[in-house]
Amino acid sequence: MIVVTGATGQLGRLVIQSLLTKLPAAQIIAAVRQPERAADLAALGIQLRQADYTKPATLDAAFAGAEKVLLISSSEVGQRTAQHKNVIDAAKRAGIALLAYTSLLHADRSPLGLAAEHQATEALLKASGLPHVLLRNGWYTENYLASIPPALQHGAYIGSAGEGRIASAARADYAEAAAAVLTLAGQAGKVHELAGDESYTLTEFAAELSKQAGQSIPYVNLPEADYKAALVGAGLPAALAGLLADSDVGAAQGGLFDDQRQLSRLIGRPTTALAALIKAALR
Repeated sequence: MIVVTGATGQLGRLVIQSLLTKLPAAQIIAAVRQPERAADLAALGIQLRQADYTKPATLDAAFAGAEKVLLISSSEVGQRTAQHKNVIDAAKRAGIALLAYTSLLHADRSPLGLAAEHQATEALLKASGLPHVLLRNGWYTENYLASIPPALQHGAYIGSAGEGRIASAARADYAEAAAAVLTLAGQAGKVHELAGDESYTLTEFAAELSKQAGQSIPYVNLPEADYKAALVGAGLPAALAGLLADSDVGAAQGGLFDDQRQLSRLIGRPTTALAALIKAALR
């Protein structure tokens, strides 16, 4: 039995889709905070178990009888370390044979502010003695695709990444990698640095967008504070805007680049091309 936490999230659902190509539905447990939102998963024959990262008792029940757990990092930045510790402790109590954790690309040396809680979680895993594998995910291309509508509306694509190269990949690519790791033998102790096969600057991203949209969309690089203010002005919460702006600055320092192609080797195919993802976003 394999437990996927955060199973109703964007990544979690894709992981389950990939697992279903490898395993019977009866061997998959979807651990979710609100089971009533996962009726579609139950309809596939997947067992639903209520699990809340802040309520250890629910985690004990969710992990009972399972062999492996995928800990998808919490979306609650600032509270992640404590929440992840609850999951790790529950997995240890349950005698889980392998815990896979979705960390951040080169978390041990990343310039991104996001890295701190991943570093803390990795340290907790190491200290726990629990057999584990790290899925150090790079940036989701979807993070940049989400800015296409306002870019088309305003005639410019903005950011703070300078000419930093970004080796992002589609969320589905990372999900497929997680499913592969959960079903392969000998994964305990491994660290997978996962990123897209191709890299680009945001200037190159904007050029590809311009080409496909049939209009000129230049990339405009902004100071971090100005980019954050623009995101807040567009309706994003200040905390999220700050996170995105900081991550762009990290990208300018090489924090979102990797050319090892571990992701494509793990999934057995090239990662999804940026041009294809932009094309799909424009439909």
